[in-house]
Amino acid sequence: MITVRAPATSANLGSGFDTFGAALARPADVVTVEKAETTSIEVTGVGAQYIPEDPEKNTVGAVVEALEAPAEIHIDKGVRPASGLGSSAASAAAAAVGLNELYDRGYSREELVPIAAKGEAVVSGVAHADNVAPAIVGGFTVTTPTGTHGVETGVPLVACLPDVAVSTRDARRVVPETASMADVVETVGNAATLTIGMCRSDPVLVGKGMDDPVVTPERARLITGYDDVREAAFEAGAAGVTVSGAGPTVLAVCPEADRRHVAAAMVDAFANAGIESRAYQTRIGRGATVL
Repeated sequence: MITVRAPATSANLGSGFDTFGAALARPADVVTVEKAETTSIEVTGVGAQYIPEDPEKNTVGAVVEALEAPAEIHIDKGVRPASGLGSSAASAAAAAVGLNELYDRGYSREELVPIAAKGEAVVSGVAHADNVAPAIVGGFTVTTPTGTHGVETGVPLVACLPDVAVSTRDARRVVPETASMADVVETVGNAATLTIGMCRSDPVLVGKGMDDPVVTPERARLITGYDDVREAAFEAGAAGVTVSGAGPTVLAVCPEADRRHVAAAMVDAFANAGIESRAYQTRIGRGATVL
């Protein structure tokens, strides 16, 4: 029996659509795997009632199949489904790391990324790896079709999760199919700035690189109160604000000293829009850990 903790993640980070990802120090899923002749899945924790336990409909089932590693699996959800915090990716990443060790498959962490991404296809219809990569590897990650590269960094973050849901499938439907050359150039420049900021653990530089004129504005329209929450975060000291993944979580990067003020301001702004929310005062942290 092996138990693995895998963190919540934030994908895109604004300017890095389907490419950038970051592991959050909290919240996290805890997954226990035990060898068995046939696979069974039990889910407890936040939002468990919305997660199917049928292996063919659960992200973890696809990982089991890919690794040819049947098991009794218990998933304790700490990451709410439909949150924009990589809920399905956390479970898939934990299962991939746990089953790889339980069955001694010998895959490296980087090699487990595309395996865990197969589970993402169950939820979103696309086997993208921008959430599972940081959930497995940790830190800030850049994932392309040729592989995943990451860097450890300690940038402080606030992830404010409103009590509403935005499905990944719905969020992908609003992504524009075309973009102007000016928007493409701006996005590339911002993505490069963000990457340098991550390498330097510089929250101000990371914040400057978050702006995205193509995808984020369309997804922000799905989140009631987004503009006011964004403005409140900046007024409280945030260096950058964007939609976390598909949303509805709003992600802010800020200096350590301003993190508490930013979190309170974001919660208050959602409350003024008639929406309850919870703010995680967190930072970019480690990937999946065998407990």
